[in-house]
Amino acid sequence: MSLRDVVVRRRMVRAFTKEAVAPEVLDGLLDLARRAPSAGNSQGTAFVVLDTADAVASYWDRTLPAERRASFGWPGLLDAPVLVVVVCSARAYVDRYSEPDKVASGLGADADAWSVPYWYVDAGMAVEHLLLGVTEAGLGACFFGLFEHEAAVLASLGVPDGWRAVGTIAIGHPAPDHPGASAGRPRRSLGDVVHRGRW
Repeated sequence: MSLRDVVVRRRMVRAFTKEAVAPEVLDGLLDLARRAPSAGNSQGTAFVVLDTADAVASYWDRTLPAERRASFGWPGLLDAPVLVVVVCSARAYVDRYSEPDKVASGLGADADAWSVPYWYVDAGMAVEHLLLGVTEAGLGACFFGLFEHEAAVLASLGVPDGWRAVGTIAIGHPAPDHPGASAGRPRRSLGDVVHRGRW
């Protein structure tokens, strides 16, 4: 499958079978994700992998309590055998840009010095590497946010202070599902998004 094929075929899968993902496949996918671009090679993205039934169940108990599951629109999402919580650290970037080869940038003072928080940009690129790798492997994935559950989830997973959750990626073998409501929105044309020379 060409890169173009992978990009075009990638979509958010919201229903999974309970079939396990082979550990070596999962490790290969995570290796692709860690190879995403990183400003100054700061490498401030990490992955908390939940790949046992107990760990996955505990995540869902914390974020989608049983009383809310009856009305949840995507029950097949809870069957994903793997959840990857993607986290990032602003401190990794501030520390890296305090080093001699980067200090002149002025970005090593603190996170507020960054007009664009590259820890989120880089984490997003890692997420996309993982999503594309999943598609190439013939698996399915769905990225979703933690929102009001972020602090509780990070604490329960023992994530050190200072790390933020970008979101969670469910990974597994796809089951039949229906696309989300947003999937029917047409993509903007190339002419609408590309501005050559100026806007």
